[in-house]
Amino acid sequence: MAARTKSAKDRPSYRCTECGWTTVKWLGRCPECQAWGTVEEYGAPAVRTTAVGRVSTAALPIGQIDGRQATARSTGVDELDRVLGGGLVPGAVVLLAGEPGVGKSTLLLDVAAKAASDEHRTLYVTGEESASQVRLRADRINAVHDHLYLAAETDLSAVLGHLDAVKPSLLILDSVQTVASPEIDGAPGGMAQVREVAGALIRASKDRGMSTLLVGHVTKDGAIAGPRLLEHLVDVVLHFEGDRHARLRLVRGVKNRYGTTDEVGCFELHDEGITGLADPSGLFLTRRDEPVPGTCLTVTLEGRRPLVAEVQALTVESQIPSPRRTTSGLETSRVSMMLAVLEQRGRISALGKRDIYSATVGGVKLSEPAADLAIALALASAASDSPLPKNLVAIGEVGLAGEVRRVTGVQRRLAEAHRLGFTHALVPSDPGKIPAGMRVTEVADVGDALRVLPRGRQGGSGDASRRERAEAPREEEARR
Repeated sequence: MAARTKSAKDRPSYRCTECGWTTVKWLGRCPECQAWGTVEEYGAPAVRTTAVGRVSTAALPIGQIDGRQATARSTGVDELDRVLGGGLVPGAVVLLAGEPGVGKSTLLLDVAAKAASDEHRTLYVTGEESASQVRLRADRINAVHDHLYLAAETDLSAVLGHLDAVKPSLLILDSVQTVASPEIDGAPGGMAQVREVAGALIRASKDRGMSTLLVGHVTKDGAIAGPRLLEHLVDVVLHFEGDRHARLRLVRGVKNRYGTTDEVGCFELHDEGITGLADPSGLFLTRRDEPVPGTCLTVTLEGRRPLVAEVQALTVESQIPSPRRTTSGLETSRVSMMLAVLEQRGRISALGKRDIYSATVGGVKLSEPAADLAIALALASAASDSPLPKNLVAIGEVGLAGEVRRVTGVQRRLAEAHRLGFTHALVPSDPGKIPAGMRVTEVADVGDALRVLPRGRQGGSGDASRRERAEAPREEEARR
């Protein structure tokens, strides 16, 4: 029995150098992280038990814990403070992820300069650029400060050495996938390396009471690259998103241990850097003296923030057997549903054989059902070639039976529309408190909503409407 036990103890084991997964036999591909050629032999792990150790601090009743040490400090960027819940908490670790070129480095360099002061130093560590390249960006966006320290490092031990030398209150690492530890096997950005680097920086942040901002890469599917454990270890996870062809950028909170995840920060990216937008609705609207057919306004909720957005639609004669259906900023499936509802419930027959283009203004993406009524009215307006009344907003979800359903936050949406000067709104039944001076029309179905179009044109096509306007002067001349 003793010999058999000794043979089992001496049996070799195999471990993946990327994720640490272990097995008793060699495999060409790790089943855990799906990496090839990373399973290597190593000695069988000895069975250990953890002995009782000395505690660092005695456990106290929660009422005796001093909560003032966790008071948030402003980053100097109001829109980022909104998403963080007031600012950065000492010892908190924040993970900011986004697609390449969206503006993560520009935003964090601006935060580094505004958060630096005589009492609070900021250390900006870059692993993707040289120090001179970051300095050029800092000059362009006016982010140069005497207490902002800059270092270009890709070695974890060197980064920890900079922490001892600078003693910052805020550390910004761009990015966590470029830093590696010499004690861990594997290339920078691997699962084992990302786990080790993040763990070391989290321990340093908690021990020093230092806030840390980590930049994370994303995969082609938009998920944060690296082990899922990274999102569990950090305190806050933020997503920085936006269309690179548009000026609007949004910061959304996915996880926040110190505040709500309902807030959204809005930024505008321009040549001089990035600035927060306290009132971003102007980016999503087109101001005109006279209304144009095929346009309708709605109020969408980004988190808890109401934003007024414009939906545009255009219908033209199709030159191919299968008409085109093109969308930008809108979900294609919802636009197709609104087309079917208008044709079946609204008795608009001019949409089936025409090319239809629908889009939003300013690069905003409307995915919530509250924009259904605005999409339907924009399509109906384009089909009849007749504009909707000026200063009209439409809010409501449209069902397949043509009914207009209630949505959340109607009062906040109406208040935002009234603040921007809109005087008329189409809403579902029972909207609640209505702002003073605003005319609200409750609609039960699509038929009620289509009555805002000029009479006699709700079900007509654009060609018929144009023919009517062209023949009107001739009829008048004949009567004379």
